[in-house]
Amino acid sequence: MKIGSWQFHAPSANIDSPSVLPPIFLAPMAGITDRPFRQLCRRLGAAQVISEMVTSKPELLNSLKTRTRLNHDGEEAPIAVQILGTEAKQMAQAARFNVNNGADIIDINMGCPAKKVCNVLAGSALLKNEDLVGDILSSVVQAVSVPVTLKIRTGWDESSRNALNIAKIAVECGIQALTIHGRTRACGYRGKAEYDTIKTVKQQVSIPIIANGDINSAEKAQYVLQYTNADAIMIGRAALHSPWIFADINHFLATGKHLPEPSWQDKSKIVLNLLDDLYSFYGKSHGTRIARKHLCATIKPLPGGEHFWKIVNRISDAEQQYKMTRFFFEKKL
Repeated sequence: MKIGSWQFHAPSANIDSPSVLPPIFLAPMAGITDRPFRQLCRRLGAAQVISEMVTSKPELLNSLKTRTRLNHDGEEAPIAVQILGTEAKQMAQAARFNVNNGADIIDINMGCPAKKVCNVLAGSALLKNEDLVGDILSSVVQAVSVPVTLKIRTGWDESSRNALNIAKIAVECGIQALTIHGRTRACGYRGKAEYDTIKTVKQQVSIPIIANGDINSAEKAQYVLQYTNADAIMIGRAALHSPWIFADINHFLATGKHLPEPSWQDKSKIVLNLLDDLYSFYGKSHGTRIARKHLCATIKPLPGGEHFWKIVNRISDAEQQYKMTRFFFEKKL
């Protein structure tokens, strides 16, 4: 799959024909896809990762939170940054700001269903105003020389599924690729994602389409790709729980077989290395708090993990958190 001058394909390790395999993207997730987690997923087989969404408000572009989210030191190109906002001029300025700070791809968020986002008419709330969608997309595309992509939902609610209209506007405005989450904003994350809308959009527009929503296994990835004919898929929540899912999907699409489940020792290395990276990136105090959500997601489902989680969740010291996590894995080896 090609976005601008960037060619995306599955990582070559253990893949027979990587050039013809669809890429697997990591979805941008607020509070999750920081630099340590993005780098982890790239190492484990994600063809592309995208930053947490960042604001377009000028007064916040240099805030500590935004600067932290836009730290890409040591990341592989292309660097993709997702921006959020409601005003075309501000979004264009934010796009230029991020390109000047190293972004190779600008992704526009029109899919976030969070109340605090939609209450200010940003994210998926923009889908209700197709004229404003066009203004924002045109302004951003014209403001930068790098590829601009877009992420949406199928519509605001079931009575207004307008993803196809938005897709046609996106093409007219020069958007290079479109990600569609197979739910409306009204659905939130409830129920099952539907892929008919994604299939319809793919049939009627020329730009690459990336399918997103409920893709939590290699078999589901294969099904969604075959059903929608999408050019790529995007993994969100499943990557938080099992970041090794990227390698398994890549292998399964190439061979029809699963990779062996990561050993207990492999999982230990992945989790402990992530803790080290989080402490280094955020500092030990803040890194310990950030690490809790990752420990909850990856360890809690494991045998004995729920009891361990209740203990480690109360720990505020980085050294103790790391030591307890290492002990949890070592006693199972």
